Amino acid sequence: MAGGAGPTVPGSPPEVDIPTAKELIEQIHEHISPEVIGELTGELAGKAERMHALLGGPDLGAGRVRAAVELTFVGRRRASAILGTRDDDVLARWVSDLLTGPDPIDVRVERFCAQAGELSPAAAVELAGELLHFTAPRDHWLFSRWMWSQESRTGALALLIGEEYELDADGLGEGYLRVGAAVAALHDSPEAGAFRLHGGGRFGTDVLLACTYGIYMRTVLGLKMTQEFNALVPALPQLVRRLLGTHVKPAQEAR
Repeated sequence: MAGGAGPTVPGSPPEVDIPTAKELIEQIHEHISPEVIGELTGELAGKAERMHALLGGPDLGAGRVRAAVELTFVGRRRASAILGTRDDDVLARWVSDLLTGPDPIDVRVERFCAQAGELSPAAAVELAGELLHFTAPRDHWLFSRWMWSQESRTGALALLIGEEYELDADGLGEGYLRVGAAVAALHDSPEAGAFRLHGGGRFGTDVLLACTYGIYMRTVLGLKMTQEFNALVPALPQLVRRLLGTHVKPAQEAR
């Protein structure tokens, strides 16, 4: 659970790297105001309301699943690749098992990703994370390559969580649990408190993570790219909206 104790994983528990977190948060506040943080969390809450309207009921029809996938960052541009080869019953069972199946969440995530067709494993677990988090944000969390990439060993969590905690995992299901434990530790930390204001709750933690990666991204580009190229990088609020998939209005609403 994103908040509270979080998922139980073996090894050292996650702890926030307090000096690094404070430094990053200071940099974030140089680029973004508390009022805009409130706007960003509100946009995430709106996305969750739409997702829950589509997927929160007992009868999960294929039409609602298709509309929900199109709300996700991963699915917005690849909906046809994700959905095109599945008949309606298979599609509904695939997502229903992820959201409410009887097995533990790591098993459901692993199975969902194994059945994700043309999606890469990294994109599949991102899709799973969005569907879970925005349907039940108190129970589940996001998983995105900008939060943690095992291939490149980079991401917002790698910056905010102490090195003693192991984010590497042997599979996508375990990886989802390890990210969830780290997100829960961050959410409960005093350092994240300012991002939980304005009613943001867990969405405030999402915004903190996206802001952290935005600062990291802008810093790395500033060192490697020309000033002309860096001028094309969106301002931090717009960059955060892109990372969280709220920069484009949904094509479909709940039906």
